[in-house]
Formats: sequence, structure tokens, C-alpha cells
Amino acid sequence: MRRRSSGNVRYFVLQDKRGKDTNHVFTGRQPRQAALKAATRGFKDIRLRERGRDRVHIFVGSRKQVSAPSNAPDWMPNKINKAVVKKRGIEHLKRRRRR
Repeated sequence: MRRRSSGNVRYFVLQDKRGKDTNHVFTGRQPRQAALKAATRGFKDIRLRERGRDRVHIFVGSRKQVSAPSNAPDWMPNKINKAVVKKRGIEHLKRRRRR
């Protein structure tokens, strides 16, 4: 099995409800992958600003407690948290003028 290069990894900064950046940065090839990571950590209203782009991806997330899979390792608990996200849309930010 060939290993994929990490060249396509994108960075997404979590924003608060007012649109201000927080210190939380999630990575992934797609915005949904980063949103799943945010939902796993307990965030519900997920606004991810893509670094280097003028887009904000908006998701609603939650965690469900489910049974561990049958082939789970011994150290894994019987119940685990599974993230669920639903995309609500994309906002485009106003671009700053370059001088």
C-alpha cells in the first residue's frame, strides 16, 4: 500500500459565533474531515475558515455515543464517541486589497 503525500493537507481555523478566529486549527484534505475533528472535540456550531482562501465552511456537529466495533483493541472502551456533521453552506469573505 502506497503512502499518500501530505502535500494536499489544508488548514482550517475554527471561528466563534461572531466570526473571530480562535486558537483551534484543524487539518484535513476536505473541510468535512476537519469538521469531524472539531465535532469529536465537542464543538456544535462549526465555522471553519480556510487558510489562504476567502471561504468559511459552516457545519453543525454533534457526538453520538456508540458501541465499540467487534474488532476493537483491548484498550478501547465499550462505548466510544462518533462525530456527526452536516454542512450548512459556505460564506465568502470580502477580500482585502493588496497595496
